[in-house]
Amino acid sequence: MVIRAEVDYVDSEEAKVLVSKEGYAVLDVRDTFQYDRAHIKSCHHVPLFIENKDNDLGTILKRTVHNNFSGLFFGLPFTKPNPEFVKSVNEKFSTDSKLLLVCQEGMRSAAAARQLEEEGFQNISCITSGLQSVKPGTFDSVGKVELQDAGKAGLVTVQGKISAVLGTILICKLILSSSSHGYTLAFSFT
Repeated sequence: MVIRAEVDYVDSEEAKVLVSKEGYAVLDVRDTFQYDRAHIKSCHHVPLFIENKDNDLGTILKRTVHNNFSGLFFGLPFTKPNPEFVKSVNEKFSTDSKLLLVCQEGMRSAAAARQLEEEGFQNISCITSGLQSVKPGTFDSVGKVELQDAGKAGLVTVQGKISAVLGTILICKLILSSSSHGYTLAFSFT
């Protein structure tokens, strides 16, 4: 007979209660890059995916394409499933442990929950929409950025800064050209 647990999906406030009052341990399943940028203080880290450094021809081609597109734009490493994921979790926790699984957007934690459920873990919760939905200050965190920003890297972050500068320049040009032609711009804040 196989006993299956139902994974609970909670928002960040409910997750905080699980950790602070119900004794759930936080298991971060993100890759090392995102974990190093920011993570919940005192969490355990077992990545569901690890960097793929294999050197067969197919992997080299896929890694090259990845690094030139999504790696460049989003700053994400080329990864593969961690073959030691379940074994590593089993070394840290018993199947009756209370676990809050976290990742950046909620997809990896849901996949990790399924694997752990199949292994017999029964007290599993995941944050709906992941750490990107956690407001600053909800959890004590460690890292260079806020938890919700740990997944942002690469040209996407640069693009955001460039867009802000260009928008400011365009607004200034509009204001200056309007005032030099005798127009008046009025702003109303209510």
